[in-house]
Amino acid sequence: MNKKEFEQFEQKEIHPKNGMLMLIVISICWLLTVGIIVAGSIMLSKEIYVAGGVVLGVGILLFCIVPIFYVGLKVVGPNEALVLTLFGNYYGTILKQGFYFVNPFVSFSNPVYFREQEKAKALAKEKNKNGQLEIVRVNAKKTVSLKRVTLNNGTQKVNDVLGNPVIIGAVVIWRVVNPTKAVFNVEDYIEFLSIQTDSTIRNIARMYPYDLIDAEEEQFETEKTLRGSDQEIAECMRVELSKRVEFAGLEVEEVRITHLSYAEEIAAAMLQRQQATAVIAARQKIVDGAVSMVKMAIDKLGNEEIVVLDEERKAAMVSNLLVVLCSGKDTQPIVNSGSIY
Repeated sequence: MNKKEFEQFEQKEIHPKNGMLMLIVISICWLLTVGIIVAGSIMLSKEIYVAGGVVLGVGILLFCIVPIFYVGLKVVGPNEALVLTLFGNYYGTILKQGFYFVNPFVSFSNPVYFREQEKAKALAKEKNKNGQLEIVRVNAKKTVSLKRVTLNNGTQKVNDVLGNPVIIGAVVIWRVVNPTKAVFNVEDYIEFLSIQTDSTIRNIARMYPYDLIDAEEEQFETEKTLRGSDQEIAECMRVELSKRVEFAGLEVEEVRITHLSYAEEIAAAMLQRQQATAVIAARQKIVDGAVSMVKMAIDKLGNEEIVVLDEERKAAMVSNLLVVLCSGKDTQPIVNSGSIY
């Protein structure tokens, strides 16, 4: 089937019979078959061979057939669904919790259960090789869970829009909304989600810079960065990931960035760059303030006629004030007690 045919695949909810009622009916029928066998045996003991043989044969046949109906009893827990197939064809899906009776020849479909079963078999085989005869149980259920699940795919290395290697990780909160699509449209919906999550994180992260450190990087004309706009970028990841996994009957409710840093090979260099940028910005702020204060001092001295300075003395005063205000250390001024000339 192609993708178009999968999208036309509709989920069919079935409402099977009450399991407790059918359990009682099947048990009564099984007891009746025991009575038929006993009746046939009595008839044979009374030398009613033909009728007794027929009754006994029917009783034995029913005694072997009736237990098969016990296989049709299914239990569905809260927030679970059971996807059933009959001889290779889709039979229906039970979406409500309860104890039910279905066709005893149907079989369940849950790729998570089969995957865990294969892991258990491989583990048991490995232990048996080491001389440890042990049976490993499968913890997965035959039903498809509809509960919310958190997927933590760890971290991965990607390149941001500036080409810097970045380590980024995210968690995804998701759930199955269409168990039929989750079972039939993909091989393993959990593995499918994991791969799509890696791809989505990589595609979105490479569209933004880690951070805008200097003015030269503003040429990218974006206000979003991985460090400063993590919530907005996580929402973009959620939207794109939702579109990718909708085909598999999955719903992504939230994506959160849990880890973000430069890669080890450039982390030290980028830290030095950030420190240098911070120092330059601080110095620029100091110089702007110092120039403003010097201008204010000269203007106030001139306007209030406290002292009249020629251009040469103004230049010397400006130089001294700038040294005092812009110095990175405490200055030690020298007081001239004589004439300035």
